[in-house]
Amino acid sequence: MPQAYEPAAPQPYEPAAPAPLGVHRVPTGNAGVDAQLERLADADHLPADGHLEVYEDVHRGLRDALTALDARPAPAPAGPLPSPSYNHRS
Repeated sequence: MPQAYEPAAPQPYEPAAPAPLGVHRVPTGNAGVDAQLERLADADHLPADGHLEVYEDVHRGLRDALTALDARPAPAPAGPLPSPSYNHRS
């Protein structure tokens, strides 16, 4: 008599360990923005459920950097301003 097939016991699921994505970040020249981009590297060492906190923090920092650009006064013009012309003819 043939033996009945018994399925193998399910193996417990083990998620892969966190690993860097290998995304190269290029400096922008703006220290605040570059610091936020470097913060993204923190997600490389976290499990997927920890990425959201890093992404939200970086998004907040980049939004603040853009807001700061809008708040800066315009640079003063270089050199003296042209004087108005008073040579008006009627």
